[in-house]
Order: sequence, then C-alpha cells, then structure tokens
Amino acid sequence: MHIINLRKHYPHYTEDIFLEVSDEVYEVILLSIRQKNNYDSRMYYHKAHYSLNCNDGIENDALHRMPSPEEIFMQKVSMDQLYKAIDALPSVQARRVFERYINRKKNVEIARAEGVHEASIRQSVIREIENLQKYYAKNDCLL
Repeated sequence: MHIINLRKHYPHYTEDIFLEVSDEVYEVILLSIRQKNNYDSRMYYHKAHYSLNCNDGIENDALHRMPSPEEIFMQKVSMDQLYKAIDALPSVQARRVFERYINRKKNVEIARAEGVHEASIRQSVIREIENLQKYYAKNDCLL
C-alpha cells in the first residue's frame, strides 16, 4: 500500500489530503505521470509549444471545435430565411434592421445617418422585430 497526497494531483485542493491506495492504483498514477512527462518533453523537443498570444490560429483551433456539416447547413438555411424575412419588410424598416443587427450599428449611429431622432429608430427596430416574428410564424420558418 502506498500513500499519496491528493493535492499534487488535484490543483483545486488547497490543503494536503493523504490517501492510502493499493499497489495497482499507485502504478496507474505513476504511469499517467510518466506519460504526461514524456508528452511534455516530446512537445518541447519538437518545438510544438506555442504561446496563446501567437496569431497563427492554433489556440483558436484548440479552444473552439469545428462545426459539423449539418450545423453549417442549418446556419446557412437560417441566414437565408433571415434575409428573406428582412426583404419582406418595408424598405426603411429593412434598412434599419439590417444596419442594427447585421452591421451591428448602434441606434444613435443609424439615427445620425438618417437625420432622425434616436427614439424613433429604437421604436422602429422594436416594430421591425415584431414584424419579423410575425413573418416567421406565418411562414413556418425556424426561429
């Protein structure tokens, strides 16, 4: 029987907790430590360690999973439906909702560009969203 300190294996432990484990469990722990050390040394030897400040996209690939083909297709279908719904709006409303949500402009910027008060843009955008919801409900689109 071997005694191990759980704080060495679990970083969220703040105090020493000693636990007696069987020989088989101890061997598995030693094996996992050796494998991790071997992996780290191979990574260092082959210069495969990268900084997260590096702009080559490695950290992005490591942190974010790639969408499946089905997810890409569903996203394209929903964007097509959104563009059709925006096209169904009157031209002023379509322009405002496009600027607000697709181009991500603020209501103040849209109002300044159109020469109207910001409150009218805000109310107009609310009405446009209601009209889009009605369009989606009427045409059985994905929401």
